[in-house]
Amino acid sequence: MIEVRVLSSDDWPLWRELRLAALAEAPAAFGARLADWQGDGDREDRWRGRLEIPGSHNVVAVLDGVLAGMASGVPAGGADTVELISMWVSPQARGRGVAGHLIQEIERWAALRSTATLRLCVMPDNDAAIALYRGHGFKDTGELGDLLGDGRSREIVMAKPLGGSGG
Repeated sequence: MIEVRVLSSDDWPLWRELRLAALAEAPAAFGARLADWQGDGDREDRWRGRLEIPGSHNVVAVLDGVLAGMASGVPAGGADTVELISMWVSPQARGRGVAGHLIQEIERWAALRSTATLRLCVMPDNDAAIALYRGHGFKDTGELGDLLGDGRSREIVMAKPLGGSGG
């Protein structure tokens, strides 16, 4: 059974556990580095602050009683667009529908905001994630994403229309 839980800043230990696991397991999938969130960066106030981004919606997935994934929705580029960020599913839970539940929850939240477009950025070599997002109706926008560390490659920007009015 998959359960999706909406987090408050008091749930920062759950978010911390998953985020550190994500950065350790899939370092190339994120702009942040594990080292940035360890040592001096591993502080309760910082974790709470991440969950307190104004207007954000932070969720975790629990599969058969075990933390299995995470995702966030954050306002981006005006009232008509939100962005799906920090998406990750543990290797043990992949292929079991967890990612779909997380995406659907962010879409549900975005629709409640009357959002017109849900966007995301994905690393260009993350074929599994790109296929997942395409399967959920996202399309490459052709926009230039953030420049990556190699100085040549860029993130792929994908978007999905949600039909909201943006207001």
